[in-house]
Amino acid sequence: MSQRTNSSSTNPNKRSSSSNPNATTPIAAAAAASPIFPPMKKAKSQGVSCSVDGNMNGQQQPTPHVHFAETPALSPMIEDDPNDAVLEASSPSSAFGRVGATCGGGITSNLSRKKATPPQPTKKLVIKLFKAKPTLPSNFEESTWEILKSAISTIFLKQPNPCDSEKLYQAVNNLCLHKLGGNLYQRIEKECEFHISAALQSLVGQSEDLVVFLSLVENCWQDFCDQMLMIRGIALFLDRTYVKQTPNVRSLWDMGLQLFHKHLALAAEVEHKTVFGLLKMIESERLGESVDRTLLNHLLKMFTALGIYPESFEKPFLERTSEFYAAEGVKYMQQADVPDYLKHVEIRLQEENERCLLYIDASTRKPLVATAERQLLERHISAILDKGFMMLMDGKRIDDLQRMYLLFSRVNALESLRQSLNQYIRKTGQSIVMDEEKDKDMVSSLLDFKANLDRIWEESFYKNDSFSNTIKDAFEHLINIRQNRPAELIAKFVDEKLRAGNKGTSEEELEGTLDKVLVLFRFIQGKDVFEAFYKKDLAKRLLLGKSASIDAEKSMISKLKTECGSQFTNKLEGMFKDIELSKEINESFKQSSQARTKLPSGIEMSVHVLTTGYWPTYPPMDVRLPHELNVYQDIFKEFYLSKYSGRRLMWQNSLGHCVLKAEFPKGRKELAVSLFQTVVLMLFNDAQKLSFQDIKESTGIEDKELRRTLQSLACGKFRVLQKMPKGRDVEDDDTFVFNDQFAAPLYRIKQVNAIQMKETIEENTSTTERVFQDRQYQVDAAIVRIMKTRKMLSHTLLITELFQQLKFPIKPADLKKRIESLIDREYLERDKNNPQVYNYLA
Repeated sequence: MSQRTNSSSTNPNKRSSSSNPNATTPIAAAAAASPIFPPMKKAKSQGVSCSVDGNMNGQQQPTPHVHFAETPALSPMIEDDPNDAVLEASSPSSAFGRVGATCGGGITSNLSRKKATPPQPTKKLVIKLFKAKPTLPSNFEESTWEILKSAISTIFLKQPNPCDSEKLYQAVNNLCLHKLGGNLYQRIEKECEFHISAALQSLVGQSEDLVVFLSLVENCWQDFCDQMLMIRGIALFLDRTYVKQTPNVRSLWDMGLQLFHKHLALAAEVEHKTVFGLLKMIESERLGESVDRTLLNHLLKMFTALGIYPESFEKPFLERTSEFYAAEGVKYMQQADVPDYLKHVEIRLQEENERCLLYIDASTRKPLVATAERQLLERHISAILDKGFMMLMDGKRIDDLQRMYLLFSRVNALESLRQSLNQYIRKTGQSIVMDEEKDKDMVSSLLDFKANLDRIWEESFYKNDSFSNTIKDAFEHLINIRQNRPAELIAKFVDEKLRAGNKGTSEEELEGTLDKVLVLFRFIQGKDVFEAFYKKDLAKRLLLGKSASIDAEKSMISKLKTECGSQFTNKLEGMFKDIELSKEINESFKQSSQARTKLPSGIEMSVHVLTTGYWPTYPPMDVRLPHELNVYQDIFKEFYLSKYSGRRLMWQNSLGHCVLKAEFPKGRKELAVSLFQTVVLMLFNDAQKLSFQDIKESTGIEDKELRRTLQSLACGKFRVLQKMPKGRDVEDDDTFVFNDQFAAPLYRIKQVNAIQMKETIEENTSTTERVFQDRQYQVDAAIVRIMKTRKMLSHTLLITELFQQLKFPIKPADLKKRIESLIDREYLERDKNNPQVYNYLA
């Protein structure tokens, strides 16, 4: 009930009050006067301030402020009653139009502006309280539910809803305000269950075509989602009040999902057929067919939303994936070679990753990829390595090896790959080292092999430290399979590179080669063998002037010093000091009085004075020198001993070399020859023809050395002499004549004395024996040193310590021989109580 009245206020800044406490006539007067006001325009609803005023015993009371609310109340009631509270409203320079005052839910006033009017008496309204508490109609809940039920049915049946959504929302709101939310929730749940069950049952027995059936399931799911969203929109107040305030009650959306899950499980045929269809579609895609990925995505999201994805789909999916790739792996391993198989595996793994990005749930990615890796890779590791690893290594297939490394790392199979690499290096390296026919190329082959391995390690194996150690261990093993020989050949390879005549090799290239050789040198266990042969070859290069670069020589010694310490290179550095000192001695000799007064004319001689301890040991070789050379030697000896008293000079004729000026009918030539070649050729100044025996008697050169010398002069590339009869070997009855037809394009011929640079079998044997002799001394010294410290030691412990101290490989039997030798020489003795224990004898 409500009464509408018109009222106006004369002064908005002052509180209205009655000037006469007993006057009530202004109310009637205002009411009677209201028709004379012109009609007012309807204004927007506004909140205004009102003052409630009452005269109680003629005293003014505090005026409470009442704010009008915009929301209409359910049952307002206003009456004009002079005996009740008074409501006074005021508005600046305006009047109220159609004022509706309500009580209970709030007070609302619709205001409209009006032209300014003369001041009017204040209109007073009386608000009376309810005399009785309002009650709900008896059928309020049922009638409201019928409206909501009808709406829910039309939503599920996709029919137009005659009822306004706002009214439906208000209906839910009213039920909740009157504490009827629990009943409403249960009724909505029951109604939804009825329709969801019907929708899923309708799918039973549908199309045999799996794609069509899956589309029907997808449509059913999409419809369900849309319908539940609409229902949740209508019953949003229920979700926000009853559901939140009541424990263990699902939201409407979750309640719908639970119902869908429940009835999908009851319709087992639908669930089974859906899963089967999904698996079939994915298998078809793996076989190269085109499928609807959006359909797959929607259905798998349905499984995830319903919470049945792991059990209902993921488990059978992984089982089918395992079966599929198990069969495919066996088939491809039989048909394809290893590089193609690895590419196929790589593509398959990429496809599975992409599948997880497009429609399969992200949680399945790890187990899915792991299943594919297990069936395609892990089961075939041995077969892949046996079938293709050696082929890939031999072919230097960098990309394929890189792919193999990456794939193997996914299944923790790098250890198998590392072992295969170790076996490959040992097998291939052994074929290089043990082939005696190719000893000449051994070092070059090993360097190329090592360079290829390093490249593969860097580019294919991503510089894995474990693989680097494997390469080092395998190389150390293979390079020491043949004791001493690889060390000797490495020394000779260095000699070849540092010797003059390597045309087209820059200093940078030479340095690079030396660095690579040094890598092989590190793997050698018997470095003393390398030192002996390197020292012998270095001596020849320095004494015969055949070194390509003194800077390169010193650089190599510096590298060896860094690797092995100064003790290793002391003698090599001493050789260079001797060469420098010899230059000074020769300069001093040329300035001496002996040289100026006694030297024969037409001859220049340079002498290298060598310290015996620094240089290799050379066997003395006698030769009858020409008179001029004998005179020169005697004069130099006299000069040297006068300057350095107490020293002894011993001439090494085998290392001497000369430059002879020879007159041939076809022109003059200069021949770079050895001292022995010089002595032989000088004989032909006095004779045109000489037999082997004549030459031997005249020169006094040892038989074998003389044959080598004559062979180089008569059977080599430059034949200064002619041998009769012709042949490669020099026999006792051969005769030699000066070659009048000798011709050569160059004036100075340097290759005649190349024989000096070549190593003889005797030289090689002597060097090797000298190394073994030095080793015996080192073993003896080590034994004495250990026993002197320990005084008493068992045989086993002594052998163990010797292996730790000695830097070259040696057999236990050889050590035992050295121990026996020291016992014989009374350095040690066996213990009287235990023959396995040795005592040191001071």
